[in-house]
Amino acid sequence: MSSTILHQSDSLTSVGRHGSEGPAAAAGETKNPFLVALGERVRALRGRRGMTRKALALAADVSERHLANLEYGVGNASILVLLQVARALQCALAELIGDVTTSSPEWLMIRELLEQRDDATLRRVRVAVGELLGTGGANDSGRAVRSSRVALIGLRGAGKSTLGAMLAEDLGFPFVELSREIEKFAGCSIAEIQALYGVNAYRRYERRALEEAIQIYPEAVIATPGGLVSDPATFNQLLAHCTTVWLQASAEDHMRRVTAQGDLRPMAASREAMEDLKGILAGRAAFYSKAEFRLDTSAAPMQPTFRALRGIVRQALELPI
Repeated sequence: MSSTILHQSDSLTSVGRHGSEGPAAAAGETKNPFLVALGERVRALRGRRGMTRKALALAADVSERHLANLEYGVGNASILVLLQVARALQCALAELIGDVTTSSPEWLMIRELLEQRDDATLRRVRVAVGELLGTGGANDSGRAVRSSRVALIGLRGAGKSTLGAMLAEDLGFPFVELSREIEKFAGCSIAEIQALYGVNAYRRYERRALEEAIQIYPEAVIATPGGLVSDPATFNQLLAHCTTVWLQASAEDHMRRVTAQGDLRPMAASREAMEDLKGILAGRAAFYSKAEFRLDTSAAPMQPTFRALRGIVRQALELPI
C-alpha cells in the first residue's frame, strides 16, 4: 500500500463521495488559492515532463486519485507527499511550492547556473549583478575608493553604540544610530512598532532609515540594529554603500552587556535565554560574515578594542593612523 498521506478537507471528502476527480466536484466551494496555484504548478510541470497523471502517480508512489485532488487544488497534501511528487518530476521542492525563482524559464535557468556554486563565486555574481542593475555591487577592495560611511553590524551588546560613538568622534564623522532614526520615522519606540504594526512594518522603517542615512551622509559611522541582516534587500544596500565591520562578541558578553544596559528580560529564564542567544548568533553568523572586516570585542578591554577598530577603519579609508 502506498505510504501517501493526504489531509482531506470536507471538499475533498465530497469529491470522493461523488466519484469525480475534476474541478466540477468542488463546484460551489471556495478553494484555497495557494492549493489551487500548487495544483496548477504540478500540472504544468507534469506537462513539461511529458508525463501522464498515471505515470506521475506511479513514479511518486501516490494514488492517481490523490494526485488528481492535488492537481485540482482540493487536496492538502503533506510535505512528504510533495517531496515524493517533486522527486518524480525531477525538480526542486521549491519549484513545486513556488517562489520568485521558479516563476519563469529565465529564473529557472539562472537557478541552474548558480546551483552548487561556492560562496565566493556566488558573491562575485551578486556583486556583478548589482553593478549591472545599478543597485550597487559591493564596497570592497575591488573599488578604487571605499565608502566613507562606516557601518557597524553585529548582535545587540557587541559594542556598536559605544565604539561607534567613539569612532565617529575620532574621525570627525556624524554618528547615526539607526534604531533612533527608525523611531523618529515611526513616531514611537521600536517595541511599539513591532507590537502595533508587526515585524514587516518594522523592516520597512528600517530600510527607509538606512536609505535616508545613505542619501544624507557621505561620511558617517552607522550603528545598525542586530537584525538588519535578516532582510536581504536592506542588507544588500548596506553592503553596497558602506564599509562594513562586524563587531563580534561571545554569547556570555552579549548577555552581560544587555543586562548592564538595564534590560533584565534575559535573566527571567537565563539558561533558556542563553540557548536562544547562541541560536541567534549561529543563525546570523553567515550573514554577519559578509562584512569586509571583523573585530572581536570580547578579546580585550574597551580602549585596546577601540584602538584596533580605529586602526582597521583608518587603514581601510586610507586615513592617517
